[in-house]
Amino acid sequence: MKISILVFGSDNFLATLPDQIRDTTAFSVEVITNLSQAVSRIQITPPDILIVQASLDDSMELCCWLKEQTKLSWIYCILLEDRPQLLVDKSKYGWEWELEMTSIALRQGADAYIWHETLHATSLQEEKTDFTSAELTASQRLLLAQLTVGLRKAQKYRDLIRTNDLLSAIALADSLTELSNRRALEWDLPRQIQKARTNGTPLSLIILDVDYFKKVNDSYGHLVGDRLLQLLSNRLRHNLRYQDTPFRYGGEEFVILLGNTTCDEAFVVARRLNRLVGEQAFTINSQLSINVTISLGTACLRTEDDANGISLLHRADQNLLQAKAAGRNRVMGCENYFSQSTSHLRVASS
Repeated sequence: MKISILVFGSDNFLATLPDQIRDTTAFSVEVITNLSQAVSRIQITPPDILIVQASLDDSMELCCWLKEQTKLSWIYCILLEDRPQLLVDKSKYGWEWELEMTSIALRQGADAYIWHETLHATSLQEEKTDFTSAELTASQRLLLAQLTVGLRKAQKYRDLIRTNDLLSAIALADSLTELSNRRALEWDLPRQIQKARTNGTPLSLIILDVDYFKKVNDSYGHLVGDRLLQLLSNRLRHNLRYQDTPFRYGGEEFVILLGNTTCDEAFVVARRLNRLVGEQAFTINSQLSINVTISLGTACLRTEDDANGISLLHRADQNLLQAKAAGRNRVMGCENYFSQSTSHLRVASS
């Protein structure tokens, strides 16, 4: 993957940078001279390194803005000082003045501050990946050294993101069923509610529970019970639509988020899942198959529901309790649905 460099400067400024930076096999370089365009570009596609021409209007504003963006502060910002008067003052006032100018630039947001003395007429013969060419000026060698620092920082950031993604996946996954877990539901449900309200689309969910699951554990042991939950999870996953997301809510209880789904449609989905589970036994091994049924409660998002989905979950859970109280192996739905008994589909549970 190429390292991306955004140059906030003119084309003439770009021409004064070492040839290595323009090596298209190693870097992807883009030049922008407008502050609002640069900000938009950074927000949409953050570069790994930002090189800023100090003499360009709004250069320090860009450095300051970048460091105020918490999620973008990892971008390595190199400010190249090319303002003619300051270059003259540098030779006039000495090293203490130079250090003070550097400290000002760093406080204002730059990660590195380099006095940019351009190379007017040099044809480099070294390979473009050689960052130590003797033909470079001291300021250019310093720039390439700072570029290397920026590359290390970008790589560490990428490694950190990959690690965080892995840890997040582990934290949000149920190790037994490989479905998303309750924590993932608590993270995703508010976002699905916000999306539904923003887009003006319906949102529904199903809570389902395995009927008499304790009898399975008591009769066959917890290992068989675990295997049954794995098989049930697979059956659910493979019979859901693309916009449906299943979660293991806890124990033998599951929640399914139904994006862009009305109450009527949620009830139909729940009835279909009820049938698919009850119609076919679960093969635990070559000697054992177990018939189970599930009870389900559905609910759909209402205007008065809270943003976290607590009331939505509560209504679905109350409907699930009604389904169990009515004899199990059935669906109780939202909006005053009263399900028809599915006793004709019932398979004796173990």
